[in-house]
Amino acid sequence: MKVLVIGSGGREHALVWKLSQSPRVSKIFCAPGNAGISEIAECIDIKAEDIESLLNFAKYEWIDLTVVGPEAPLTMGIVDAFKKEGRRIFGPETSGAQLEGSKVFAKEFMRKYGIPTAEYKTFTSYLHAEEYIRLKGAPIVIKAEGLAAGKGVFVAETYDEAIDALRKIMKERVFGDAGNKVIVEQCLKGEEASFMVLTDGKTVIPLATSQDHKKGLTKERIDYRGVIYAGLMICNGTPYVLEFNCRFGDPETQPVLMRLNGDFFNAMKAAVDKKLKDIRLSWEDDASVCVVISSRGYPGTYEKDKIIKGLDTLKGKDDLFVFHAGTSINNGEVVTSGGRVLGVTALGNNIKEAKDKVYKAIDKIHFDGIHYRKDIADKAIRKGES
Repeated sequence: MKVLVIGSGGREHALVWKLSQSPRVSKIFCAPGNAGISEIAECIDIKAEDIESLLNFAKYEWIDLTVVGPEAPLTMGIVDAFKKEGRRIFGPETSGAQLEGSKVFAKEFMRKYGIPTAEYKTFTSYLHAEEYIRLKGAPIVIKAEGLAAGKGVFVAETYDEAIDALRKIMKERVFGDAGNKVIVEQCLKGEEASFMVLTDGKTVIPLATSQDHKKGLTKERIDYRGVIYAGLMICNGTPYVLEFNCRFGDPETQPVLMRLNGDFFNAMKAAVDKKLKDIRLSWEDDASVCVVISSRGYPGTYEKDKIIKGLDTLKGKDDLFVFHAGTSINNGEVVTSGGRVLGVTALGNNIKEAKDKVYKAIDKIHFDGIHYRKDIADKAIRKGES
């Protein structure tokens, strides 16, 4: 069968990598892809938001399954467009993608169905929001209502920081129409966690540890087929939902899929075909760790086209893989093309062993401006997790 994966990051590289292991998959295309993806799939020069061109390509190539990586095309209605033409596609329709595309919709949905979340209020008026912030004090969280490329949430430790965030969203309009409304939210303190589940609208299969909440999607007549990714805050043993995402997490997908046994294509196809009840997933007992390598200056301004050395020395390993997130090919060389560049991911008998493998691998990778955190997984190691 032919598969089209939409996107160009580390998440999409992980999806392509896992799907390529299926004996049922004969050909994988990726639009637009990256340098790493090009080694195992044919990259197509179509942007993830160009829904018409993607649909035409899927029809021309007789694609059997399209998998959507990023959130933007989902909220723009790519699944609705593909379904209208009878094309099989993994992901929620626009109505379901509102869980990520509209923070107001998500908060009201959680309130309606009793899903624990932080106390909040929604505002369309700058003055009313400012007055509420003055009343509640800091720390407090300010969120732009719509999609803002992952930059629309501000955790303000002081009143001045909160007002500055509000000004950027509502007055300076740095996120455009995504700032038409803001959510001012209680700042929860605790342990952050996340989980992803596959669903076909009825059956739910967790890809990681999960807290079971009835989502109410069926009651809202939302035909949700795809993945739901929830960000959680665990406060005194109680999980609170910070946000819902309607796509696979990045970089969470990389270490999750490293541990997954079996045919992931079958699971994704079953989710689309409403046959997920027939699927059983199994997992390696090993721990996995992923460390993201970024360009100097990220998440702000960063340089591109820096030649990456050392990748060839890390190929062919069963317990380690380098997923490309922001790379391209320039004159035959793999070069940087994004803020997040690589996601080095390893398996180990425990978290410490996996971490050690990752950092030994990173020592072999070089490019001008290379940057990465040195403390990934330290908290879990101190707590004795495996």
